[in-house]
Amino acid sequence: MIGRVGPDTLDLELVTRFPNGPVELEDGLHWDFDALYGHIIVGLAEAVRREPAIESIGIDSWAVDYGLLRDGELLAQPFHYRDDRTERGVAKVHEITPFAELYQRNGLQFLPFNTLYQYRVDERLADADTSLLIPDLIAYLLTGISVAERTNASTTGLLGVRSGEWDAELADRLEIPSTALPALVDPGSVIGMLRPELAARIGKDLPIIAVGSHDTASAVVAVPLSSPNSAYISCGTWGLVGVELTEPVLTDAAREANFTHELGVDGRYRFLHNVTGLWLLSETVRTWESEDGAVIDLPELLDAASTVTGDIALFDANDASLSAPGDMPARIAAVLRADGAEVPDSRAAFARTIVESIAVAFATAVQTAADLSGRRLDSIHLVGGGSLNRLLCQATADRSGLPVLAGPVEATALGNVLVQARALGAAPATLEELRALVARTHGPVRFDPR
Repeated sequence: MIGRVGPDTLDLELVTRFPNGPVELEDGLHWDFDALYGHIIVGLAEAVRREPAIESIGIDSWAVDYGLLRDGELLAQPFHYRDDRTERGVAKVHEITPFAELYQRNGLQFLPFNTLYQYRVDERLADADTSLLIPDLIAYLLTGISVAERTNASTTGLLGVRSGEWDAELADRLEIPSTALPALVDPGSVIGMLRPELAARIGKDLPIIAVGSHDTASAVVAVPLSSPNSAYISCGTWGLVGVELTEPVLTDAAREANFTHELGVDGRYRFLHNVTGLWLLSETVRTWESEDGAVIDLPELLDAASTVTGDIALFDANDASLSAPGDMPARIAAVLRADGAEVPDSRAAFARTIVESIAVAFATAVQTAADLSGRRLDSIHLVGGGSLNRLLCQATADRSGLPVLAGPVEATALGNVLVQARALGAAPATLEELRALVARTHGPVRFDPR
């Protein structure tokens, strides 16, 4: 994306999109990182060709996954967080440090793919001198400089929730070499300039500026929060549901509700819970398309789903059996049958069941966030790709009893470019002013509960 920022300007221009999914290798599920990086270089060159006035580059991605380096060389294609090796890591870590203690140290919800569980079973870790999360790995390949951006580092489980620094004692206890953890930097820091050979290839010498490199951290920057009592949902494959805090809530209740404290830009806490999002719908559609040998028109499917009447079957969107790729309709049907619910007999009704079940999970997480943080919430801002799903937005409003303000769609990219622009002196200084700019330029669509 190219971002253009001014006093009353906040525009994005799509440069390129490319596929990026898991690949099955001999030792498990990985990312095709070489292909990913190749696409990035081509995209950067095209961006500079289109807009020679570009001033900087910022990188964000999903969390927890990493690449291992030795003497500057990548040892292997990074593992994918859905690889089943992570389950062994959970048992090994919790034998040494119980989850209740981990929560007090890192403030993270339990997710079996958090980086520290992956590290514990990564046989290559002992051979590495540096471990870099995906955006930091890309920044290293572009600049030659190894750093760890703090918002994404907070998803590893090895960052102190109060200190914001690496917990070297915990790493040593888990036999994770703390020497492999690079120096931390904050969003807005200049990581470095493009390596000369890349600057020549891309067409311009540019700085890489650290942003909220966990995509949700960037997305939350661009949530045009209408009040301090607004919840947010960053909705794509996952739904990240929560509120923004300035102090952690490290209570037993928060731990038992599996609420996390990932760091946000400007030292904020993203007090949130991961809810399975549109993954359920996209995997279902992918299975149907494979059966049909034809592409399904998703807006048409959702329009049909919105006309379904009568009782809507519901299931637990967070059921563990629904987390891996595969025949999603069959697995959802199995969960429904196990709960004694009737399996919908049409694709439209099945899609409605999925959307309403996600909405129930969203509404439940919003209410829990309110209870745990002591806030009386008055609205929900839903950003990301899910904000285009009008059926989901309305269902979330109906199930929560709160108005849903949908958009912007590209919140992650907007938050990314805003932090870059601020570092260059081209955007306001505070998060509140940045969000006001988003609200002026990307007014949300309102869905009132019925």
